[in-house]
Amino acid sequence: PVAPAALTWALLLNTVRKIPQAIDGMKNGDWQINMGGSIYGKTIGIWGYGKIGQKIAQYAKVFGATVLVWGSENSRQKALEDGFNAAASKAAFFELSDIVTLHLRLNKSTNGIVKPEDLMMLKQGATLINTSRAELIEAGALLEVLNSGKQINVGTDVYDEEPIFDKDYPLLAFDNVVCTPHIGYVERNGYELYFG
Repeated sequence: PVAPAALTWALLLNTVRKIPQAIDGMKNGDWQINMGGSIYGKTIGIWGYGKIGQKIAQYAKVFGATVLVWGSENSRQKALEDGFNAAASKAAFFELSDIVTLHLRLNKSTNGIVKPEDLMMLKQGATLINTSRAELIEAGALLEVLNSGKQINVGTDVYDEEPIFDKDYPLLAFDNVVCTPHIGYVERNGYELYFG
């Protein structure tokens, strides 16, 4: 879980602080073109409290964020035992979180589990991070919400169809979306372990 958890946190920081946009601005000769947000004092909603979700909760704690967990009864109970908060409902999870990060396994019960109406419950300016599986979000829902004018930031490492070589891929057109090319597990130490 180390490499995907680290990538999740890096993507979260880059999305919230708007670091890629600032770098692009500087490369284009501009200075301080945007203002990102901070992690401190925010509520980080973690859906799925397995190995990766637990690491994200610890990172959040170090950064001074409040952790709110949603998922199975076992996940929520484990989060409470670890000193974190458990959401009373899925709606409360989306409404109360400043940042939502998905850490679910993809199966029949989780395919399309995140609906457009869930994303519309996010606060204006909230952030959604997905390094698990694109199919956790109902097909078309993310684009629907982004095109609706709802002000959310998105960081994603996963896509419905991969690889993506199209520079006109719809998510790449949004200034408030940070995309990485499915590199959650692509890390030197992990690969040396797998293939050694």
